[in-house]
Amino acid sequence: MAVGSVLVTGGTGYIGSFTALALLEADYKVVIVDNLYNSSEEVVNRIELICGKRPAFYNVDITDEAGLDKVFDDHPDIDNVIHFAALKAVGESAEIPLEYYRVNVYGSICLLRSMTKHNVTNIVFSSSATVYGDATRFPNMIPIPEHCPIGPTNTYGRTKSTVELVITDHIEAQRNNAKKQGQSGELWNAALLRYFNPAGAHPSGVMGENPLGVPYNLLPLLAQVAIGKREKLLVFGDDYESKDGTAIRDYIHVLDLAKGHLVALNYLREHHPGVRAWNLGTGKGSTVFDMIKAFSVAVGRELPYQVVGRRTGDVLDLTANPTLANTELKWKTELTLEDACRDLWEWTKNNPEGYNQSPPKEFVDELLAQRKHQGD
Repeated sequence: MAVGSVLVTGGTGYIGSFTALALLEADYKVVIVDNLYNSSEEVVNRIELICGKRPAFYNVDITDEAGLDKVFDDHPDIDNVIHFAALKAVGESAEIPLEYYRVNVYGSICLLRSMTKHNVTNIVFSSSATVYGDATRFPNMIPIPEHCPIGPTNTYGRTKSTVELVITDHIEAQRNNAKKQGQSGELWNAALLRYFNPAGAHPSGVMGENPLGVPYNLLPLLAQVAIGKREKLLVFGDDYESKDGTAIRDYIHVLDLAKGHLVALNYLREHHPGVRAWNLGTGKGSTVFDMIKAFSVAVGRELPYQVVGRRTGDVLDLTANPTLANTELKWKTELTLEDACRDLWEWTKNNPEGYNQSPPKEFVDELLAQRKHQGD
C-alpha cells in the first residue's frame, strides 16, 4: 500500500530521477512531469530497472498550467509535490536572464496555482546554496548555516531565492486564510532544500547524470575529459584565498541528496512545520584541485586541466553547515567524495553515451538477480 503520492517536477533530471527512485523504494506512488529539455525519458526505464516499480510520466512544461492541471486531474491521489523543474546553469543565467526568470519563477507560480486548485498542500523545493551568495562577506558564516543572510551573486541564484519567497508568502497566506475560516491551516507546508554540489551516480552503473550538450558542473566535465570527449578541464581561477587558490565546494553524493528530499517530505507530513529551510551538504569543503585529484585516483591516471580567469558570480567558499538537517530531519550524509568519484566513473566509462545507449548487459543482469533475491 503506497504511503502517499508525489508529483516530481523535473523528475527525469539528475537529482529528480534519483529522488523519484528513493520515493518509490520508500513505497510512495510517483508521477513525473518533465519537458525533457535537458534529460531523457529513458530515465523512467532505468528507475524501473533498479526498483521494479515504474513512475507515471507526463511530458509537460512547468510553465503550462493547464497541462499541470490535467496531471492533477488524472491523479487525484497526489498529495505532495517535489519541485525540481528549472534551468540551472549559473553561467548561462547571466546570458539569458529573462528565460531563467520565466521558467524558474513563473513556472513555480504556475505549479503553486495548480496545486492550490487541487488542494495539494505540501511542497519540497529544490533550492540551492547559491542563494547565500558570498557568505565570506559575514564573519563566522563558513560553513554556511541557514540563518546566513540571503544574497545571491548571479541570476540563477536570484531566481531560486525569489521562488523561496514566493513559496513562503503562498504557504503563509494559505495558513492564514484557513485560520480565518476556522481551520488550523497546518496542512500547508514547504521545505526549502538548499543544497550544495551533487555528485556521483547509482552504484549499479545504470543511472547517472546525463547532461545534454555541455555540462556545467565540475565532475561531469572531468568525466568527459577522462573518456576523451573533452581535451582538458578549465579551472576558473587559482587566485582565491584557499589552500591551493581554487574555489571550495561541498560535494554531496546524489544518493544522500535524494534521501534528504524523502526525509524532508516525511517531516512535512508528520510535523506540519509551515515553511522550513534546510541545508543539504556534508559540511566538508573540497577545492577544485582536491576534486581533480580524487577523480584522477578513481580513473587511475592524471587528468589534464588548464587554469583560466574567474567566472562572474563565482564565490570562494560554499560549504554547508548541515547541523539543522542532522538534528531536525535526522538526516546526514553517509557516502564520501571517493564514493561519488568511483560511482561517477563507473557510470561514465560504461555509458559514454549516457541514456542514448543500452546499459551494459552484465549490470542489468546483476540488478535483476538482486531484485529476485530480494523477493521482488
